[in-house]
Amino acid sequence: MEKSRMNLPKGPDTLCFDKDEFMKEDFDVDHFVSDCRKRVQLEALRDDLELYYKLLKTAMVELINKDYADFVNLSTNLVGMDRALSQLSVPLGQLREEVLSLRSSVSEGIRAVDERMSKQEDIRKKKICVLRLIQVIRSVEKIEKILNSQHSKETSALEASSPLLTGQILERIATEFNQLQFHAVQSKGMPLLDKIRPRIAGITAMLQQSLEGLLLEGLRTSSVDVIRHCLRTYATIDKARDAEALVGQVLVKPYVDEVIVEQIADARPSDLQLMYSKLLEFVPRHCRLLREVTGGATSSEKGNTVPGYDFLVNSVWPEIVRGLEEKLPSLFNPGNPDAFHQKYTISMDFVRTFERQCGSQASVKRLRAHPAYHSFNNKWNLPVYFQIRFRETAGSLEAALTDVLEDAPAGSSYCLLASHRTWSSLQRCWSDQMFLPSLVHRLWRLTLQILARYSVFVKELLLRPICNESAKDIKKPLVTGSKDPSVTQGNCEDQGSGPSETKPVVPVSSTQLVYVVADLDRLQDQLPELLETIRPKLEVIGFKNFSSISAALEDSRLSLSACVPALSDRITQDLSESCFSHLKSALEVPRLYRRTNKEVPTTASSYVDGALKPLYQLQSGHEDKLKRAVIQRWLAVALSESTHKYYETVSDVLNSVRKMEESLKRLKQARRTTPATPAGPSGGGMSDDDKIRLQLALDVAYLGEQVRLCTRACVVGLRWEGRCMLCLCH
Repeated sequence: MEKSRMNLPKGPDTLCFDKDEFMKEDFDVDHFVSDCRKRVQLEALRDDLELYYKLLKTAMVELINKDYADFVNLSTNLVGMDRALSQLSVPLGQLREEVLSLRSSVSEGIRAVDERMSKQEDIRKKKICVLRLIQVIRSVEKIEKILNSQHSKETSALEASSPLLTGQILERIATEFNQLQFHAVQSKGMPLLDKIRPRIAGITAMLQQSLEGLLLEGLRTSSVDVIRHCLRTYATIDKARDAEALVGQVLVKPYVDEVIVEQIADARPSDLQLMYSKLLEFVPRHCRLLREVTGGATSSEKGNTVPGYDFLVNSVWPEIVRGLEEKLPSLFNPGNPDAFHQKYTISMDFVRTFERQCGSQASVKRLRAHPAYHSFNNKWNLPVYFQIRFRETAGSLEAALTDVLEDAPAGSSYCLLASHRTWSSLQRCWSDQMFLPSLVHRLWRLTLQILARYSVFVKELLLRPICNESAKDIKKPLVTGSKDPSVTQGNCEDQGSGPSETKPVVPVSSTQLVYVVADLDRLQDQLPELLETIRPKLEVIGFKNFSSISAALEDSRLSLSACVPALSDRITQDLSESCFSHLKSALEVPRLYRRTNKEVPTTASSYVDGALKPLYQLQSGHEDKLKRAVIQRWLAVALSESTHKYYETVSDVLNSVRKMEESLKRLKQARRTTPATPAGPSGGGMSDDDKIRLQLALDVAYLGEQVRLCTRACVVGLRWEGRCMLCLCH
């Protein structure tokens, strides 16, 4: 406190510390020095401390000089203080004794008051318990008196003639019974209550029995007022669930047992629909009065309804589910997926129709939250059904994705069976015969798996060699063994466990690769159609994020389209090699004319005619399957590669001819005395080398004409033909 009142003198603004730090209760020298060292050096801190120390000494001297007279007179002013204090001690001691005596007296009074208050509180509680017990006894006696009076002879005729009066009396009894129950709960543990508990139990049993008989009588006679009074009485004694259970046992159960028979589970779907129709007829026929009284019907008046009941949810639906589960257990068997799909679809239509019979959205929510509703839905083993469908779809697809490529069936828009089966599998996933709204997430995953599997299949085709056999020869099995259709299920335990055997690679033909490209284009074009098929299925379950679905399909389409360039390269490479296999016969031209005295060539060689046959076959055989732009691109690439090789071949032949001709000239000059052997006929005609050049020129010109006819665009032909003619001129 004293420290907080002291004001230290203010120092210069250049000090590296705050003067108030010295006045803090938790002042620590080490912490103060370490904190200042972060800002200045120790020398500067020492100088500032010395400066402030001088300021403190100066301030202290000024303070002493200011109050010097007080300091000097301090001892003088304290003279006689001891005598004054001793005089005050006696009255203060007496005052202290009086205060302590008064305090003890007040404490005793307070203690006495508290004891009396606690006794009064105990008395009040016991009085309340006694009053409650008295009220319990009065209620019991009153109810017993009313019940006994109803069974007396004087009121028997009135009771028999007026069930409504009985209902009103039971309602009075229920009100009194409700008070009895309240006071009995509050008096729990009292010995007197244990003595009268058998009487309360008898009243309860008699009241419930009377209410049950009255409710059944009201339902039998279709008396709305009797039913209303009875249900209100049930609600008063908090036994509404008992009334609903009674209706379920007495009214609903016999009807359900009569309608549901075991033979329906194995019968036709129409019989199952007929059974569900009869079950739905129960509500308008037998529950009309109950719904009017409880407000479940649209025509019921709000003021006369008895709230708190839902007979459709708590009486009708549990009995229907019980009958289906007990009498038709095979209904939920997924062993036959087609029959299971029909039964499930018909049953879900029945559930939706039953929900529409509920009077309100709140009733529908209560139905969907009911344990019987969840039990009914869980009985349908949808995961097993999907596994069976998955094996069917995957097995059928894997049977088509074999090493042996087969043609698609007649009438299919695809060329290969593998592509046809892929598209049919995609359509089957979302067909009405297989699709179930509860399995939409699994079916969507299966759709993406099918597209991914087909993409992998196409990539595997790129690893196979290309053969020159016809497509029919390729279909013949080249390896022995069986293809396991369930490879997608993950049954690969035996891989790598046996001896290593190199499986022969089955080659493919260029025609089959062309079919794959055509099928890829067709499949990519049909993916939007698949999206339109999926969209209404997803809207049924309330799914709205269609952008993610479109993005996933687009990713699958890009994965498929990524295979097209590699396939095109393989096809154009095979086309160019097929063309060049004929064009490389140009190497044989020198052998035909050198030292053979053959006539001067006037027509192109025969190998030129067969050079472009693969291109003609591509145009004529696949123009209905491929886009024209794809064919033109393949032709351009194949012609460019094959003619470039042909140009190099012709150049090599011409260079060889030129070198041979120069060699003969040098030999002739070296042996002037020896007559040289002429390189051609001695009659002054065309030499063998010129015949070779002429034959090559005719071949090049004829090939250029064929290229123009094939492509109808002579750019490629003119380019390589000009190069070849330039080489001939040289």
